[in-house]
Amino acid sequence: MEVLDTFLDALGDTPLVRLRRVTRGVRPQVLAKLEMLNPGGSVKDRIGIRMIEAAERAGLLRPGGTIVEPTSGNTGHGLAIAAAIRGYRCIFVMPDKMSQEKIALLRAYGAEVVICPTAVPPDSPESYYRVADRLTEEIPGAFQPNQYFNPENPRAHEETTGPEIWRQTDGRIDAFVAGVGTGGTITGVGRYLKARKPDVLVVGADPEGSVYSGDEPRPYLVEGIGEDFFPGAFDPSVVDRFVRVSDRDSFRMARAITRQEGILVGGSSGTAVVAALEVARELDDPEAVIVVLLPDTGRQYLSKLYSDAWMLQYGMLDRPEAIRVDEVLAAKGGDLPPLISVGAHDKVRRAVDVLQEHSISQAPVLREPSTEVAHVVGSIRDRELLERVFRDPEALQADVAEVMAPPIPVVEWDDPVDTAFAELERAPAVLVVKAGQILGVLTRSDLLNFLAHRRAPT
Repeated sequence: MEVLDTFLDALGDTPLVRLRRVTRGVRPQVLAKLEMLNPGGSVKDRIGIRMIEAAERAGLLRPGGTIVEPTSGNTGHGLAIAAAIRGYRCIFVMPDKMSQEKIALLRAYGAEVVICPTAVPPDSPESYYRVADRLTEEIPGAFQPNQYFNPENPRAHEETTGPEIWRQTDGRIDAFVAGVGTGGTITGVGRYLKARKPDVLVVGADPEGSVYSGDEPRPYLVEGIGEDFFPGAFDPSVVDRFVRVSDRDSFRMARAITRQEGILVGGSSGTAVVAALEVARELDDPEAVIVVLLPDTGRQYLSKLYSDAWMLQYGMLDRPEAIRVDEVLAAKGGDLPPLISVGAHDKVRRAVDVLQEHSISQAPVLREPSTEVAHVVGSIRDRELLERVFRDPEALQADVAEVMAPPIPVVEWDDPVDTAFAELERAPAVLVVKAGQILGVLTRSDLLNFLAHRRAPT
């Protein structure tokens, strides 16, 4: 039988896939290394078990011990899987910009999560590095793998990820592109590839606000890559150049990869692909082979980069032009006339028949048959009519003017839809008017239907 002993045996041998649609217009082949297919959903799975095993061999981690690690989330997932199998307690210290999905996932493994502020220097006692150090010192039997300085980090990639890429490309790789967080991935893969082909171009994809590409350290939104210091796991001599990428370009590219290639990725994958495309345009050789590492899945970013509201909030999507009321009115379907009304001197029974005939819940009351808004004197609504008739059946014979409610609010045809929304928060419908003439009626249901079927931003 083909059976793995543990989930950890599913690590590695992630495939390469050719990117076809987001690479239109560039001549080299761009191949993506799909690290989200590791057991924990990221490239960091490769280093988790390696760091634990090394600590066990060195006597730094004993049965019943506690693993404490500062992490952006993915290393924590890799460690949590290994710890669950080996029986260790885990405490992960994370910066506050990380997605709620990442935090929830770590807790699902039984880990404890401590959140620290992002916008503090790395040597601040509040930084997630220093908090992790303090917890390691205070907790008996605690061990911190410290991916930022642990030699097992780059070694894992030199011994696994690099050889896989070399084998999968049959040694034809010309450039390797990856985001740089701890620096372990690009250091380990770069060392292996350059040992076999010294002219392989190794490119680091770096967010704006990271020191790797020479920027002044400042907060940014993409997770898991970039730094405000140089970790010991990173060997800068391996990297030939950096490409600096904005949050906006990173997130928009990640969404494009998901929607055009069918590969659900995180924001740092977008960063890497933006950089890979810049390298591809410069090489401009159809025989060139570029491998770009996609470090994790997008499932843990659904509330962030895959949320249109979040993207708009942070300026990552262009705000759509203001929608006008007449656009919503024009989108109404069905065979209803533009205006259904009742007369002020019609009987209530007749008004009820009108509502039933057209399956509507309200209608304007007019002084006389007309489309002029000046003739609107009130409105009828099925809820108020039901209450009146239930308590007084004789009301069916009364004039509508005796039981009508205040007029339906009026909005102009060229008003922004926000105006109609504001009115619909307090009334079930609005009259749309142009030059004093009623064009039609919009209900809450009409607006909801319009918004539900608008094309989502990309």
